[in-house]
Amino acid sequence: MNDPDSLDSFLGKWRARWPEWELLAVFLPAPQRAPAAAWFTLLQELGDAAWAGAEPAPGLAKLAWWQEELVGWSRGARRHPLGLALQRLSAPWETLGRALASLPATRTPGGGGDEARGLQAFGSAVLACEAALFGASATDAPALAAVVEDLQAMRALVQGGPAPAPGPRADAPAGLSRPRRLQQVALREHLRRQARGQSRIRPATLRLLFSGWRAARRG
Repeated sequence: MNDPDSLDSFLGKWRARWPEWELLAVFLPAPQRAPAAAWFTLLQELGDAAWAGAEPAPGLAKLAWWQEELVGWSRGARRHPLGLALQRLSAPWETLGRALASLPATRTPGGGGDEARGLQAFGSAVLACEAALFGASATDAPALAAVVEDLQAMRALVQGGPAPAPGPRADAPAGLSRPRRLQQVALREHLRRQARGQSRIRPATLRLLFSGWRAARRG
């Protein structure tokens, strides 16, 4: 399974879910495009494991597997095809793997303190990886709050539940990487289409390009 064809299969599944990136990728420096695609594919796999499905047990097993896998990445080992694209990059993979233990508490929205702490713990690990991969602030409180908000939106999309209709948003925190800012554009486009019951409609090209341009020029 740990081969280029399998890697392309996982990346293809992510691209099919996020058609916005076909346009948004033009706002990334060329060397960041492949790592960004692999990184957000990894987050999709982790989010699906944590939040998808009627029963939590299968996802818990996947999270346990991923925890072992990411700790292995930090030690030079890899089994999952995404490791071909990510494992050799310098990032705190073990920290991310350990943070997966916080995700089961985040499965149910409005779960109280445990949910909030779980999102904060996982969001901190995500931000630390993005700081290493793309340049971001690993300790910036507004950036962490923005990542946690993104995780809540991702959860709503995975679970098919209600999500707040996106409205005008202030500039993204300075501590966020360009790939994260562009992913926020994609998330908001998804939520906008969901609110209109148009989840299968292709994104509006001009609006998306303008939003991506604005997001990219902040950093």
